[in-house]
Amino acid sequence: MSVTLEDIHQAAKNIQGNIETTPLVHSRTLSQLSGAEVYLKFENLQFTASFKERGALNKLLSLTKEQRSNGVIAMSAGNHAQAVTYHAQRLAIPAVIVMPRFTPNVKVEHTRAFGAEVMLHGDSFDEAASFAIKTAEERNLLLIHPYDDEKVMAGQGTIALEIFKSQPQLDVLVIPIGGGGLISGNAIAAKALNPKIKIIGVEAERYPSMVSAIQDKTAEFGVSTIAEGIAIKQPGKLTLPVVKELVDDIILVDEDSIEEAVLLLLEVEKTVSEGAGAVGLAALMKYKNQFANHKVGIIISGGNIDIPMLDTVIQRGMVRSGRMIRIRVDLRDVPGTLASATQCIEDSGANIAHVHHHRAFTEQPLQMVEVEFILHTRGKEHVQEIMDALQRNQFKVRSLS
Repeated sequence: MSVTLEDIHQAAKNIQGNIETTPLVHSRTLSQLSGAEVYLKFENLQFTASFKERGALNKLLSLTKEQRSNGVIAMSAGNHAQAVTYHAQRLAIPAVIVMPRFTPNVKVEHTRAFGAEVMLHGDSFDEAASFAIKTAEERNLLLIHPYDDEKVMAGQGTIALEIFKSQPQLDVLVIPIGGGGLISGNAIAAKALNPKIKIIGVEAERYPSMVSAIQDKTAEFGVSTIAEGIAIKQPGKLTLPVVKELVDDIILVDEDSIEEAVLLLLEVEKTVSEGAGAVGLAALMKYKNQFANHKVGIIISGGNIDIPMLDTVIQRGMVRSGRMIRIRVDLRDVPGTLASATQCIEDSGANIAHVHHHRAFTEQPLQMVEVEFILHTRGKEHVQEIMDALQRNQFKVRSLS
């Protein structure tokens, strides 16, 4: 094993005082919803809002004076970038960051704010990585790999030390998988502290790189994922053997499940998680039987999500739950009819968010119009009450949600 428990304990000493000891919180509501005893490790509460600070700082502290003077370079979809630049700035180390062109803007701007030179290149992490390796050679910069590095892996493993100090009797630890740095470091620590614990990794269904590598299959990838922080096409050479040996299972979660987990964390725990940070909860909620009656620790690995994306997640979640609906009502095109329909909706207790009135873009005969309403409701039972009320008042209505 390239990293030992002793290495992880040393990493904890190295970074102590410069990294948040994040809370491990028992969630009564998520426990009730899932049938498991759920504990959440809030790594989204680090200063740069992700676990990546642990590994990045441990690596930076290991550099020689010459390496510090020459500077460092890192490739990242965002969180590793912010972690490297923040701590490089603290340590007066010049930093260059290569990010995919479609990295969420919040991550790009935060990285620049920490004083790094940011280069946007490629449409994926792997394209950015190739460019970063080339640039490192050309400019004599030390590459700080986001996951395939022993110091980085050891730094990430310090999360498990904190978890076991707070809750040593966990049965299962659920960890997101991208390149494997987070899960490998924590699997090493967790299995050394409790050989009976089950380590469950979670990948986005659209980026099953680790599970495909373990099964010796050619992975098929989607165009994009809300969990862009773990959208990695090639797992690490150092991390893959650790995952093969120590990880008990890898679960794939679809995009809808990830979105619902982000929204659940926001509503229930009042915490903001990015897609990659929420995949552990997505796995728990999708496969409840697998976790039922167990003490389950879930690492919420990061909270860097663009506000427009979070807004879309909220809106789509409201549609799924029936708290926001779109209906179409056919009306006679005479004065007072629209007012009657809106009065009926108001009397049923719904809030009208938008009204779209169609005369030209419709197949209705002349003197008839289609009106689309977007309504805020209390849920699916309330939706049915609204539809029934409109029909009782002789309005032809159909759902477009």
